[in-house]
Amino acid sequence: MLAVVLSSPGEFALQDVAVPQPGAAEVLLRVKASTICGTDQKIFAGQFPGTKFPHIPGHEFSGEVVERGAGVQHVAVADRVGVEIHVGCGGCPRCLEGLYQLCLNYGRPETGHAHIGFTVPGGLAEYVAVPARAVHKLPEGLNWDAGAFTDNIGIALYAIERGRLKAGERVIVVGSGTFGALASQVARSLGAAEVVLLGTRMERLERLNAMADLVTTDASKAGQADLVVEFAGTSEGARTAIQLARRGGRVVLGGSTGPGRELSGIDLSTIVRGHLEISGSLANPYGISARGLQLMARGAVDVKPLITHQFPLSQFANAWDTFVERRDGAIRVMLHP
Repeated sequence: MLAVVLSSPGEFALQDVAVPQPGAAEVLLRVKASTICGTDQKIFAGQFPGTKFPHIPGHEFSGEVVERGAGVQHVAVADRVGVEIHVGCGGCPRCLEGLYQLCLNYGRPETGHAHIGFTVPGGLAEYVAVPARAVHKLPEGLNWDAGAFTDNIGIALYAIERGRLKAGERVIVVGSGTFGALASQVARSLGAAEVVLLGTRMERLERLNAMADLVTTDASKAGQADLVVEFAGTSEGARTAIQLARRGGRVVLGGSTGPGRELSGIDLSTIVRGHLEISGSLANPYGISARGLQLMARGAVDVKPLITHQFPLSQFANAWDTFVERRDGAIRVMLHP
């Protein structure tokens, strides 16, 4: 099969490799759609200690079940599925709370842990074997491209739920990438009275105009909000989010998943005297993506404007450059094996 193979940090090539065989409690998928995201740049650069080389990346994808391992019951051959990439060991204290993304056995496959596309092979290939616990059947009406957002919609939904959004509240989302766009739509679908999407690239905001009541690059026009969700992934984005929360408001920081960004320039009294609640939000707990897919299926969340480019997997190098260089306003670059 054709696959993107990272031989070492910064070095990758398309290679012909063997089709994996599903183990017990795994399924073999024929990948139908797979995207590139900003986290891939960190993986390709070798910034995740759990990634061992050579490695097949890819953590946003959908596919068709073509084979089941022993013991798999909840999906069948020919099922259309999306993939939730955090698979916890299932037995540690965090997994028992459902927080598989915080598994205390991270990076230890012998315990049952898998972070698909990070610590185990991912979906930038024609086939991939994944733990059956990771897959969710795609609702009717969702195509393969939409299915590739299975993990993303879970991340966005979890961030909004971490912020305990109440119907009728005002929400500001900082960061106009994929997760900001999804979070804005999720907030609307869960009853926010008004949603503001704040970004730094006007050409991108114009594309996402229908996803919020106001899209702007000017923080002074955003006002203040009951809930502010940050998906910018920058120190400036985090500072802005804190400054935009009303007194007694709530802030969820979800963008800076990699090391190297520090929060400075915030007077602590802004938090203390403002009586703010500030939460981190990492990825998505087990199963939340299934609920996110239902929001997509009923049209409350639209991912089509986020897919800016399409390539066959055989043109991965061109697709990679398109994403990294943000050619023609690239947001999500979709690969079709």
